[in-house]
Amino acid sequence: MAAMADPDSKAAEAHHDLVAQPHEEEAEGPIADAEAAAAEMSSDERPLGRPGRPLNRRSPFFVGMIGAAGVAVTYGLSQLLLSTRDVLVMIGLAFFLAVGLEPAVSWLAQHKWRRGAAVSAVLLTLVGILVGFLVMAITPLVDQATQFAAHAPEYLKDLTSKGSALTELNTRFDLQTKVQNLVTKNQDTLMNGILGAGAMVFGVLTNTVIVMILTAYFLGNLPAIRRTIYRFVPSTRRPRAILIGDQMFAKIGGYVLGNVLISLIAGAVTFVWLIVFGVPYALLLAIGVMILDLIPAVGATIAAVVVSLIALTVSLPVGIATAVFFIVYQTVENYYLSPKVMGRVVEIPDVVTVAAVLIGGTLLGVIGAIVAIPLAAAVLLLLREVLFPRLDRA
Repeated sequence: MAAMADPDSKAAEAHHDLVAQPHEEEAEGPIADAEAAAAEMSSDERPLGRPGRPLNRRSPFFVGMIGAAGVAVTYGLSQLLLSTRDVLVMIGLAFFLAVGLEPAVSWLAQHKWRRGAAVSAVLLTLVGILVGFLVMAITPLVDQATQFAAHAPEYLKDLTSKGSALTELNTRFDLQTKVQNLVTKNQDTLMNGILGAGAMVFGVLTNTVIVMILTAYFLGNLPAIRRTIYRFVPSTRRPRAILIGDQMFAKIGGYVLGNVLISLIAGAVTFVWLIVFGVPYALLLAIGVMILDLIPAVGATIAAVVVSLIALTVSLPVGIATAVFFIVYQTVENYYLSPKVMGRVVEIPDVVTVAAVLIGGTLLGVIGAIVAIPLAAAVLLLLREVLFPRLDRA
């Protein structure tokens, strides 16, 4: 059995009291010599000793190992990004919304509000708008479904009564039997479709709640997040980074709030027009216009086409007048409202706007199209302030 070492030896001093005790110096052999050297290396100023000489980075083994590790890390990160794409999109959207709501929170904070109270007020307002939208959107759909259910017996009676047009069609083409056979054969498919639609709605609601919670956390801790981001910049470049970074945040925030305000105006004006001319489902169509108007470049055009087609069900003059109304309104919005509301927040050429929307929509769908313009404005700011001056000097 190995003899116990002298507890007062140098090796025993370097052997940690809470690791691999008891210390047996004779059994440890060369490790005991290294422990004795470690004890001499340790000091009060440097308890863990001075760093040793760095590895030879030009060594073939070191170069090959670093290259292989780089390939492995890159592949692992790419797989990680692909597998967590949906989660990363939600996190990015939440941070984007937090930056977009920050101007409102900062405005309240500058007017003697505590930041926690300001964040709560802004988020409660946002939640109220979302709840109001859901109530306004769901109520008309429920009413229409209720009306259909109430009139269903009359439709069935018309189908089976003699002399009606539905009866003649049913007799000639045997519609009732074909519909029953279709429903019977595809009952499982219909049920799966209903369950799939329910799962999709549940998923959308769940993701909305998650995004709202993340937005609340980001918005409440945005000052700390801002400080942490700037800590990654070297101290010599930090002042310049703060000026450019804050300007980028301000562009995103100004664009988001301005876009929401313009969309609310578009929905309100459309609702008044549809009510005046008796177009059906005025509230639902106005909400649709408000949502589609958030999508730059193409959203307002899609909304105008859909509403004009529905207005044609009233009469041809009303449909034409509605189309002319949207043309006039979009002209006013593009050349008067947008410059007045957003001012010089987003300074990008029209061709960059269209290209950014197309690329963002292709990558991330509607979310990508919405966030594309402020991100493009931030990239152009970096190009103008950092890259182009450096290239001009070169």
